[in-house]
Amino acid sequence: MKRLPLYLSRHGILGGLVLSVALFATAPQARACTTTIVTPGASADGCMMVSHSDDNDLDDQSIVYVPARDWPEGSQRPVHATAAAIGDLPQFNAFELPRMVDPERAPGYAHPNEKPSIPIGHIPQVAHTYAYLDGTYGIMNEHGLMFGECTDGAFVSNGPEPGKRLFYSSELSRVALERTRTAREAIQLMGELIETYGYYGTGETLPVADPQEAWVMEMAPSPEGTGGLWVAQRIPDGHFWVAANQFRIRELIPGNPNQMWGKTLIATLEKAGWRAPEDRGQPVDWLRSVSHGEYNHPYYSLRRVWRALSLAAPSTNLSPWVEDGFTRAYPFSVQPDKKMSLADLKRIHRDHYEGTEFDLTKGIAAGPYGSPERYIGPYDPRGDVGDPNAQLPGAWERPISMFYTGFTTITHWNPNLPEALAGTVWVALDRPAESAFVPLAVAPTPPGYEQGDTRAFSRDSAWWTYNLVGNYAQLKYSYMIQDIQSRAATHEAAGEELVKTLGTELAELAAQDPQQAAARRAERLTAHAVAVREDWGKLFELLVGKYAQGFVNTHDGSDQAVGYPQEWLDRTDYSKGPANSYAKPQ
Repeated sequence: MKRLPLYLSRHGILGGLVLSVALFATAPQARACTTTIVTPGASADGCMMVSHSDDNDLDDQSIVYVPARDWPEGSQRPVHATAAAIGDLPQFNAFELPRMVDPERAPGYAHPNEKPSIPIGHIPQVAHTYAYLDGTYGIMNEHGLMFGECTDGAFVSNGPEPGKRLFYSSELSRVALERTRTAREAIQLMGELIETYGYYGTGETLPVADPQEAWVMEMAPSPEGTGGLWVAQRIPDGHFWVAANQFRIRELIPGNPNQMWGKTLIATLEKAGWRAPEDRGQPVDWLRSVSHGEYNHPYYSLRRVWRALSLAAPSTNLSPWVEDGFTRAYPFSVQPDKKMSLADLKRIHRDHYEGTEFDLTKGIAAGPYGSPERYIGPYDPRGDVGDPNAQLPGAWERPISMFYTGFTTITHWNPNLPEALAGTVWVALDRPAESAFVPLAVAPTPPGYEQGDTRAFSRDSAWWTYNLVGNYAQLKYSYMIQDIQSRAATHEAAGEELVKTLGTELAELAAQDPQQAAARRAERLTAHAVAVREDWGKLFELLVGKYAQGFVNTHDGSDQAVGYPQEWLDRTDYSKGPANSYAKPQ
């Protein structure tokens, strides 16, 4: 695997700046998530939705419940390092697996056979912290604060350093979920933490939403080695927004009530010579000022932005082709052609450009059975800096649903229900295209959901149950995907009906005893998730039997020799085979 540059400025390595040595080790393959927001005015049911595909290779896939806590006066909160996006940090016992070892944070982070995480530092603890669901990044808390995430290329990539750089976006999102209820409060808190304690890692985009308002916060390490750079912009109600490993905020307009940024941001950019444009009479362009524009290779990010915006608003007639990574062809957000549903977000996250000129289920690379997966090898680019001078031998189109998607979450908050019943986190483990979304509450997760270790197969792990089906489907994709989609549709319809039913059945109890109502709802949702996982195991067995030995076996025991599609045969040497004579083929 390629080592990320310790520091890459807009003028090249170091760029004439005197900077400290970064502390992180060899970096993993580029993390490359896709994240969206559907505001209440853009959604079919008037509810806020935030989605996030956690495309993390084979990292920790655990979905962990962090309970609410009361803390003694004078308590200190540890700030843990994260290996997400930048690689293992052995000096802090911070590894890709497990992501954290801290039983005081949550029972799901108790790993008796692993070394405890060593904090980078501590911050003062508050008297009470809220409950939330946690993944590689924070997901949603009990009051409806919701997060997504994607990693972005930035001029500087660095590691944590006690006393200088304590926070990465993952811990920032967790502290916000523990302490705040609204998106504005969360951004203000995270901004203060960046400015006070310092930010390390990569460029990051964090969509942040509460039941009424949605914002996007973007951040990058500072060229000064301390503090950090951050900006935020509100998404207009009635709009859909997407990010895919590229900063999405552009001009910073002084006095704009729909924007926020760090107190020293402009001065820091100007001091480093990063300000774009250089003309101080023009607004700062955040994207140009802190990054090379794209991520990994051309269209790695922009193609997904084009696709998601086009699916939400086909009438925009956006072109998939642009002049460069700083294009203005794609708006910050769009008003959908029609109100968007939960199903629409699932469709976006399952996309492989089907029906477009980039359709990954077509062509010789898709094999005889139309698999959309394109595995990454040593010839492919690594890292997150989007170096415009890199010479690449080639590249695959990068879809939204990837073979290395660890899990996908869609948070959904219904303001028409009591708070105890309003929040739902829809989770699809493994690739979303070959998985099923199940609804979970902000509560202890179903059996196996906190066992996300990918180092060895385990029947105790829910993630491995779904991964079995996703991997096996590649053997005869065009056939198996029909079985998978049918089964997923059945379970997801049942899940939506269950969520709706519980909102009605438990409404009276929620008014009298919110805790009891929330507990009963969580119990019912857990039972549903357990049943879906058990059935997914049976689906794997069905696929093994139905498609054994290359046949399609029917329920009555007969088999069909379906062979290969003619279009694919025509691209092989099948026609030159010994079918008509003993003569040597010409």
